[in-house]
Amino acid sequence: MKLTTKGRYAVTAMLDLALHGDQGPVSLADISARQEISLSYLEQLFSRLRRHNLVVSVRGPGGGYRLSRDADDVYIAEVVDTVSESLDTTRCGNKGDCQNGEKCLTHHLWSDLSERIHQFLSEISLGDLMRKREIRQVADRQNRRQPGAASETINTERLTDQTPA
Repeated sequence: MKLTTKGRYAVTAMLDLALHGDQGPVSLADISARQEISLSYLEQLFSRLRRHNLVVSVRGPGGGYRLSRDADDVYIAEVVDTVSESLDTTRCGNKGDCQNGEKCLTHHLWSDLSERIHQFLSEISLGDLMRKREIRQVADRQNRRQPGAASETINTERLTDQTPA
């Protein structure tokens, strides 16, 4: 099973937004710089995320995006589904026409795997990921890399007293 760039980038950008959202709206330019994702690509992704009410845009000076609800209530499968990313592991797009118009021998195996992957991602929230020590370490490193980051380093101390996921 290979998750394509669109789904990975959407999850990465949403996690970045969740990690930095306590500082106010987050600009796509900041996410782009930290995550090395094209700004125009992020604009396309966030257009979909906004239409599906996962993010809210804030206009004006200091504007950007924020999550539309608490990070613990935004699940990874929802993000992936929103950007129309397929988690299908079958060759036929789960249509059942993989071998000369009929189901192949392993169709049900791959179809079941797709369902399990989706279920797995449905049980993981952005909040769960934010509490992982390894993710906080990466976020801190990315923040230190940014120009002027000294005053904008995220505060992960409030997450430290929780048990890592």
